[in-house]
Amino acid sequence: MTSIFIPLIMAKKEEDEFKYIVRIAATDVDGNKPVRYALTQVKGVGNTMAKLIAQSARVDESVKIGNLSDEDIEKINDAMASINEWAPGWMRNRQKDRETGEDKHLVGAEIDLVRREDINLLRKIRSYRGIRHE
Repeated sequence: MTSIFIPLIMAKKEEDEFKYIVRIAATDVDGNKPVRYALTQVKGVGNTMAKLIAQSARVDESVKIGNLSDEDIEKINDAMASINEWAPGWMRNRQKDRETGEDKHLVGAEIDLVRREDINLLRKIRSYRGIRHE
């Protein structure tokens, strides 16, 4: 009878290690999805960019993100933080920034902030696109 209880305890321990919600780039991500599709829940990360992030973090993209260790999740967060260093310029979502002239890739709340600043600039210079936002 003790042999029946041992697998149940081990199964429960494995179940406890699974994370149903994973925090990546200040966004809560569903732990039941594979890494590639879970990363697309972060604003500014599409399917191709998620594949590149998983490759640069050296994480298997087909594994559920809830099964990853804390070290692997930290690798993914580091890869997303340094995305401007290794991603090609044509793949970034903000090419030739108005202020710096550089190619950037914005993720999360940065996208909303920069878009709001761009709209305020258009309103300030009274362009046709800016007037439509008033």
